[in-house]
Amino acid sequence: MKYWLVKSEPETYSYDRLVKEGVACWDGVRNYAARNHLKAMTKGDEVLFYHSGESKSVVGLAKVAKEYYQDPTTSEEAWVAVDLKPLKALKNPVTLATLKADKNLKNMPLIRIPRLSVMPLTPDEFAAIVESGR
Repeated sequence: MKYWLVKSEPETYSYDRLVKEGVACWDGVRNYAARNHLKAMTKGDEVLFYHSGESKSVVGLAKVAKEYYQDPTTSEEAWVAVDLKPLKALKNPVTLATLKADKNLKNMPLIRIPRLSVMPLTPDEFAAIVESGR
């Protein structure tokens, strides 16, 4: 199993909306590195859902429900989407400030490459963030 983090502004697509819909097509990614991460996702991989914008915090857990396929928002073959399914909201959202303060998380892509919207996490990074959210 692999671990990931996806980012979305809550005004555009929130974790609550994912919960309400039950499954979502994660589309609209137009960055090659993020696209490659979508292609590397496999069914059952676990995903942290991060609200960017003002809240800047990890708010929930999801999993990959369907591996990559052609992004339905474009006819360009270069772009792909995956389906995500919610698992559970974090009891306590984990803020970006909290993540930055943890020396064990200093090398995670969210800290090093903050504009990336889809990124891999190590098992230790994933576990530390989930533990912080309990």
